[in-house]
Amino acid sequence: MLGSVAVRSFEEADLDWLVEAHATLYARDEGFDDSFGPLVETILKRFLLDHDFARERGWVADWDGHRLGSVFCVQGPQENWAKLRLFLVLPQARGFGLGQHLLDTCLGFARGVGYDGLTLWTHKSHEAACALYEKNGFALEAEKPAQSFGCDLIEQTYKIVF
Repeated sequence: MLGSVAVRSFEEADLDWLVEAHATLYARDEGFDDSFGPLVETILKRFLLDHDFARERGWVADWDGHRLGSVFCVQGPQENWAKLRLFLVLPQARGFGLGQHLLDTCLGFARGVGYDGLTLWTHKSHEAACALYEKNGFALEAEKPAQSFGCDLIEQTYKIVF
């Protein structure tokens, strides 16, 4: 399957799909409440209005017109550091290497534009994603219990230095 998947630039026409995919999957799999979808929508609208095309990108994995996942590389809170955002692989596309392909796309871009490293925020319950980050050289920098999106979570921050 991976050979026929195209990873293309995020477009405004992808916004509603990406919001719905995040909201639906996180509600189903994590029990998130309905505050999560609007957060994703805000992130995407801000990206469309205000991103630095030279140093920030978003990608969507597409197979024959069916969107299967996404990843974004944006300026992080620290100078010359990138932040990985909105990394998603739909359940039916998991297990084929798509997550690794999307992560490689993001990491390659971040390195290519000269970021010093990349950080990301996730939840401990995302075991497969966390294993993928660690396999690719990310280190767990911090974790803490949190109440977010109507759930008790363990938030985690990962970092990779280039």
